[in-house]
Amino acid sequence: MSESVKKAQNPLILRCHRLMEAFAKSDDERDFYLDKQEGFILFADLNKPQDDLNALYKEIEENPERYCLVPKLTFYETKKIMEGFVHEKVYDIDTKEKLLDIIQSKDARENFLEFIHDHHAELEKWQQYYQERSRIRIIEWLRSYEFYFVFEEDLDLARSVVEKLKKNLFEAKVPKDLMTARKNLTTKAKSYYSNEALNPRPKRGRPPKQAPKVEVETQVSRDIYITLPDAVETFLFSPDITSASSVSFSARFDSEEEIVANMRNQVRSEAYADLESLNKKLSTLRQLTRQWNAEQPDSSDRIPELAPKEDIDNIETILDLSTDRPSPAHDEIPERPSFEEEEEEETVAEEETPAEEKKTPRRRGPAKKRLTPLRPRRARTTKKKEDS
Repeated sequence: MSESVKKAQNPLILRCHRLMEAFAKSDDERDFYLDKQEGFILFADLNKPQDDLNALYKEIEENPERYCLVPKLTFYETKKIMEGFVHEKVYDIDTKEKLLDIIQSKDARENFLEFIHDHHAELEKWQQYYQERSRIRIIEWLRSYEFYFVFEEDLDLARSVVEKLKKNLFEAKVPKDLMTARKNLTTKAKSYYSNEALNPRPKRGRPPKQAPKVEVETQVSRDIYITLPDAVETFLFSPDITSASSVSFSARFDSEEEIVANMRNQVRSEAYADLESLNKKLSTLRQLTRQWNAEQPDSSDRIPELAPKEDIDNIETILDLSTDRPSPAHDEIPERPSFEEEEEEETVAEEETPAEEKKTPRRRGPAKKRLTPLRPRRARTTKKKEDS
């Protein structure tokens, strides 16, 4: 049997980012449970041994009031979140139409995230929008189960003070500094049950100048659980998430880094596939060339074979195939005869023509002027007159 239920002396200190991750990953194949006594999260991993799973389900059945099943993120809710972001935060018409087409297609969730990561202008807006919507959804669910809680990310307490509060969660008498911290937690817990928690007011006034956003990792405390049963210890869900950007909306990947790495691997695999198809085409072309050359006995009709496969990577080898024939620049150009040789050939041709052909004059066009070679001019000499 499990231990008797103890009453906490201060609100439960929950990790909002962990709850966001559990809400995003909860589906028909994965179950998450939130403990109402200390606030830890359990993940019923089906890959665990069957004996451990049986012990987990037995503990949950014996204490149904202690463990709350995290709601499943349905396809309708996923689609509603993505469409809400497109209509509220995306202003470019082409980008909006593209995202709406992706939402209506197959594997919309993963394709949506890949498109957002390719467009960095929309990535920051998506992370902020998803964090706000997830926070509201989590607060609504916690309020429906009457949790008395605060989010550790919203506290302004030192890390050591938060750890002391966790250690003395069920102790009625504590030092003054912890008593003051408990009062602060009680005041903060009331704010999550206000209307503003579900409908945050927009900031008024002129918006501040846009400056480069510097994300600071939140300093979170260690996980300290006093009444954690041994049967559920192996199913404890405690990912180390310190910023909202590390929370993934994907159901397939656990973090944003895995999504980016998968996108890079896809680009490389596509490049390798294109290279493999090119090599297959080249090998087929080589085989056809050899068959053609074998059928042609005359060597003049043969087609030059392609470079071997091991030389395809060397571009110079492929380019050298076209240098087997001498280029026209290296062919010999006949010299033009001189003017005197042309004149002698004309006189010889006139003497050899018979008389009959001379009598029948041919109709010719206007006489062409013969170009005579220029002769150098002689320098004129002038005698100077002597002075008389």
